Amino acid sequence: MLLAVPLAPLAGSALAGIWGTAFGGNKIGRGGSHSLTILGVLVAFVLSAITLNSVISDGARFDQTIYTWMVVGGLKMEIGFLIDSITAMMMCVVTFVSLMVHIYTMGYMEEDDGYNRFFSYISLFTFSMLMLVMSNNLLQLFFGWEAVGLVSYLLIGFYFKKPTAIFANMKAFLVNRVGDFGFILGIGLIAAYTGTLNYGEIFAKLPEIQSTLLPGTGWMLVTVIAICLFIGAMGKSAQFPLHAWLPDSMEGPTPISALIHAATMVTAGIFMVSRMSPLYELSDTALNFILVIGSITALFMGVLGIIQNDIKRVIAYSTLSQLGYMTVALGASAYSVAVFHLMTHAFFKALLFLGAGSVIMGMHHNQDIRWMGGVRKYMPITWITFLLGNLALIGTPFFSGFYSKDAIIEAVHATNLPGSAFANFSVLAGVFITAFYSFRLYFIVFHGKERYDQNPDAHHDDHHAHDDHHGHGHDAKPHESPLVVTGPLVLLAIPSVVIGAIALMPLLFGDFFKGVIHVDAAKHGAMAELAESIHGWVPMALHGFTGMPFWLALAGVVSSYVFYLVKPEWPAAIKAAMQKIGVYQLLEAKYGVDWVYENVFARGSRLLGTGLWKAGDQAVIDGLVVNGSWKLVGRIASVVRWFQSGYIYHYALVMILGVFALMTYFVWLNK
Repeated sequence: MLLAVPLAPLAGSALAGIWGTAFGGNKIGRGGSHSLTILGVLVAFVLSAITLNSVISDGARFDQTIYTWMVVGGLKMEIGFLIDSITAMMMCVVTFVSLMVHIYTMGYMEEDDGYNRFFSYISLFTFSMLMLVMSNNLLQLFFGWEAVGLVSYLLIGFYFKKPTAIFANMKAFLVNRVGDFGFILGIGLIAAYTGTLNYGEIFAKLPEIQSTLLPGTGWMLVTVIAICLFIGAMGKSAQFPLHAWLPDSMEGPTPISALIHAATMVTAGIFMVSRMSPLYELSDTALNFILVIGSITALFMGVLGIIQNDIKRVIAYSTLSQLGYMTVALGASAYSVAVFHLMTHAFFKALLFLGAGSVIMGMHHNQDIRWMGGVRKYMPITWITFLLGNLALIGTPFFSGFYSKDAIIEAVHATNLPGSAFANFSVLAGVFITAFYSFRLYFIVFHGKERYDQNPDAHHDDHHAHDDHHGHGHDAKPHESPLVVTGPLVLLAIPSVVIGAIALMPLLFGDFFKGVIHVDAAKHGAMAELAESIHGWVPMALHGFTGMPFWLALAGVVSSYVFYLVKPEWPAAIKAAMQKIGVYQLLEAKYGVDWVYENVFARGSRLLGTGLWKAGDQAVIDGLVVNGSWKLVGRIASVVRWFQSGYIYHYALVMILGVFALMTYFVWLNK
């Protein structure tokens, strides 16, 4: 049964990718492609739900090797499954969101030429993510890790004739390779010092290497391993400074924004660190590093969301900020809280991305929010579901996002790591910023003056042509999306509202993660303090109305309402003031991170490459070694050939002179 979970989407992907495209003669057509891939993901979701029920009700566990690939020395390289509470939960989240995205895609990509190919890609992505979360060893984890990176490259660059899409997918691929270099170093150190890649065996051998130093340094080995692994998570989960790829990945079709950037790929790093919690609990240095990186991401990436005008990019920067919150929770040793926010965020962020796609469809593929407005009355289902997603995102009491986000803030407040003061400020300031940019987007799009007919050359979404794919001109009124699009929005809105209340106590204070996530309560007491202050979902929500996060969120909502509906001239005045002192330019340049990548690393590597080519390859290898050797031989030969006259008496004279020289030498030695 467990094998069927990842293999069902893989089978659907293979059938759609071969027989649904020109490669295999397109024998099954559009209907066959979407039917097979949706069936594969549906089977995976049903089996995942059965697995989760068995884990919860019966305490079922599974940890076995399915296939041994090779044995090198004593190191076994295997494919195996580890099914416990965190895996079962991730399986359900991944397959449910993927199923919603598959259904949604039928409406969103209806007129696209790459329809069948897209379904093949997203099913392959689902297979890759399932292999990652179900693995019981680091080898299989790394396979899934790289596979989701590969498929995201294909999806971000889905429109491979579009220059911006080509640049975006290459950027995503290269930035993730930087993180993956650290990740594979961490895996290599684990294999070298424990002799195994299996999770259980690694954790059993951690006490043996707990006090070991990395040879030639004064660094603790566990700290180096933990930080190397986390560098991999920084790339995959888009943490500063390896975050730059995620906003540009909006060049891909909108459905993959929900799939990659909500529930699956970007949360892989959060899942990995939670899975390796026994390792991270041994190093306060690594935890503090994680705490600070997450704090920077949560605060500064959220600020960038305020100045974005592309509807998808606003939500993308929101994803960056929320991933920062999850990372902060990891640094505070509140792993269960991080995974809890991972789950709640998956639902409401997928809802927001798909809602944005519905708006883009209704606005005839314009995604610049400056040319929207008043959409609420034309798209009531999209409006209400988007509003519910926004309320969950900003942490409104009784919504799912409130329980996980508030728990993160409380956990950070309780930690005593050196970076806790900055982290505490970041997560609190982030509450106001999140509320401000989220409702800025909401008010500009769904309320206020209608502006949809004022920009005929608006930026188009994923589709190549500037014609409308739904039979309306750009000056036509917005229209509600079909049921195949709005249905997934409604189904995602339900968990966005209720899942936090349902899962709060079992996930954070019950036995759900018992034996799976390990916390050294004596050193890291954040979860213990949370247990003392949280006594149920209703008391927590009621108390939330009196807490600082609620009032900060409310201030953000009210501020955005005043700025963009009551006094719309204020933002322009503030922008002009910020431009005078250079702040706006700094934000528009995204803090200069892209500039550093392009001008320091990219150009630096090109200069280094040119230097190595000209100095090393041309001058040393070609000029000195290859060409220099034959020139030297030629010059020696040109001298030596004068002694090769062909006359015997010349050779006899040389022999006599040689004998005379030798005799003279020996006589001189004897004296």
